[in-house]
Amino acid sequence: MKYQRLVSEFKTQLDKLENGNGDILFRAESGITMVERYIKRLQAQIDKKSFDSQVEEINFFKHIKPQFFSKLIYYGRLFNIESRRPRASNAAQVKYLKNQIEKLQIFFNDNLEFYNYYRRGAISLDEQYFVRGNMDLRLPLESFHFMIDDRFSTCQDGTVATIMAYDMLIVYLQREIDTLTSNMDDLKDKPMERPSKLFWTGSKTDLIELLYALHSIKCINSGTADIKELAAHFEHFYNVDLGNYYHTFIEIRSRKTGRTKFLDRLIEMLQQRMEGLDD
Repeated sequence: MKYQRLVSEFKTQLDKLENGNGDILFRAESGITMVERYIKRLQAQIDKKSFDSQVEEINFFKHIKPQFFSKLIYYGRLFNIESRRPRASNAAQVKYLKNQIEKLQIFFNDNLEFYNYYRRGAISLDEQYFVRGNMDLRLPLESFHFMIDDRFSTCQDGTVATIMAYDMLIVYLQREIDTLTSNMDDLKDKPMERPSKLFWTGSKTDLIELLYALHSIKCINSGTADIKELAAHFEHFYNVDLGNYYHTFIEIRSRKTGRTKFLDRLIEMLQQRMEGLDD
């Protein structure tokens, strides 16, 4: 089937990404980059050879393109949601995540007529919705990035992709809520942990550099613990708020020289200590 090889390759790469290492923000950022690359390849196929029939065109914009585009919307919104997720109590996080689900539900309510058409598998308006040339300015904002080229766009393929993306997001958010709620129930049966008497007195950037180094070498839980878990542990143990540690890591990566300043200094100081004991 036409495009099937690209679809299969795309799904294989998605599975590798989702099952690989890295925290949710890293996976979302990597997902955006990967999906955009595949969408460009898909668009190049359309530019090279158009459709043999209107039926094929409808099938492409109703079923093929949304498989790719929905993931772009999903990862983009996921990164936005998780990067703003409060680093607070489980209850505060649950409130935030539920609020995000409510925002996503607004889209379904605002597009109820088309949502019902798509969900019941109707085809009577497919020529209007999924054939190029019938543009609708009421498209969701997420659609505009790849909607500039009308050779690669129809009236509603972006809406289908958004429905698919928001379905995936709601499943993800609900799973996170269930996990947090379960942890809250577990804490009720445990004595309150005593606060740590240790305080991190170096810079937060130094601690984040160390945090990512430990995660990279997979020396905690054999690498199965994600960055979020490690960050929460360090914050509790050293009485520090790391803030948006992912963006701080991006700043560390963008250093022109000496990306690992803190780790280099650690090695230097430890070697000096050892040499001093040898004297």
